[in-house]
Amino acid sequence: MSDLTRRALLARLADGEATVNELAAPHPLTLPSVSRHLKVLEKAGLVTKTRTAQWRSCRLNPSSLPAMDQWMVPYRQFFESRLDGLDKHLMIGPSPNYTSDNLMERDDVSDTN
Repeated sequence: MSDLTRRALLARLADGEATVNELAAPHPLTLPSVSRHLKVLEKAGLVTKTRTAQWRSCRLNPSSLPAMDQWMVPYRQFFESRLDGLDKHLMIGPSPNYTSDNLMERDDVSDTN
């Protein structure tokens, strides 16, 4: 799910069934590249493909989404705690002892080591 193209393909399929050509149209990728992305999603159980004559249609497999959501729980908890910490840091603001001059001094010291 880290790939932007795969997320975009899933988002499009959430709107309904589509052919590989329809899925590929908005992306600057070749059809074989889109097919490889779809193959990954198919292996993960997120997408199912059907073939009618020369057309290959794809559809979202919603029954696999709860398993994916469960897999993401620890990552979601990790990032939510990090974002909460960032929010607190931004609300407090920088330390009064912190200046851009201090940063320059630290950079000068690190360059000589």
